[in-house]
Amino acid sequence: MALEPPFPELDEFLAAIGAAGQRVSELAASEGAAGNISICIGWPFEVRRRFPLVEPFELPLPAPALAGRCVIVSGSGRRLRDIHVDPAVNLGVVAIGGDGRSGQLYTSPRRLFARVTSEFNSHLAVHNDQIERSGTNFHALIHAQPPHLTYLSHIPAYRKQEYISRRLLRWEPETIVNLPEGIGVLPYRLPGSPAMMEANLQGLRDYRIVLWSKHGVMARSDQSVTKAADRIEYAETAALYEYMDLVNGSQAEGLTQEELREVVQTFDVPTTLV
Repeated sequence: MALEPPFPELDEFLAAIGAAGQRVSELAASEGAAGNISICIGWPFEVRRRFPLVEPFELPLPAPALAGRCVIVSGSGRRLRDIHVDPAVNLGVVAIGGDGRSGQLYTSPRRLFARVTSEFNSHLAVHNDQIERSGTNFHALIHAQPPHLTYLSHIPAYRKQEYISRRLLRWEPETIVNLPEGIGVLPYRLPGSPAMMEANLQGLRDYRIVLWSKHGVMARSDQSVTKAADRIEYAETAALYEYMDLVNGSQAEGLTQEELREVVQTFDVPTTLV
C-alpha cells in the first residue's frame, strides 16, 4: 500500500510522530529513554527549514531500496514522551544517498542527542526490506517496551508462536481484526546486535508486530506512525487481560473459537488462526 497525493508535509509527520510517542509513553511502554521511532518517506519534502544542519552519515548497512528517500528518526537517549513538545530537538532526518550506501544527517542547532537511536540498524533493515518487497512510498516503525507483553515473554510458554497469539487474541473482538496474523515472537537477542536486526527483519515480514523476548516489541505500518502505535496498544491491552487472568487463577473464559470465527467471518478478517 502506498500513500497518494496530496502527500503530508514535514510538520504533519512531526506532529504524528509526537502523538505516537506520547501514546506509547501513556502505555508505560517507554520508561526513561527506552523506545525509538522512525518513518521512511519516499517523496521530496522541505527538510532544512526545521533541520538546517547537515553532516555526512555512515549507514549501518547498505539500503539500496531506500536510495533517494529520507528517514526521520529519534535521537539516542531521547524520551518518546518529549517528542511532541519539541520535535526538532529530539529527531533527525537521514537522507539516503543515490547509491543506497551513504547518507547525510539533518538536525536542528538545538538538538539534544549526539547520535540517532542505537537500534537504527534494525529500523533501516526493516524499512529497506519492506519497501523492496512492497514498493510502498511510506513506512513507519516503533520499538517500545510494553510491560505486560514483555513480562509474558519471560514465561517460556509465551515464547511459543501459536500459543501466545491464541492466548492474546481471545480477549477482545477488535484484537484479531487489527492483528490478523497474531503476534510474532523472536528469541532473546542482544539489543542493537546484528542477530537482533536479522531476527527482527525476518519476523516483520510475516507480522505487523513482533515481540522481542525479554526486551519489548516492534510494530510497523505502511499507513501511518500512529497506526503502528495502535498495534502496540492492541497487543499490550490483550497482554494486560492475559496477565490479569493469570493473577486471578485463570478463571476467565475469553472469546471461544466459535465466537472468534464469527468475528472473522463478519469482518472478513484475513487470518488462519481460527
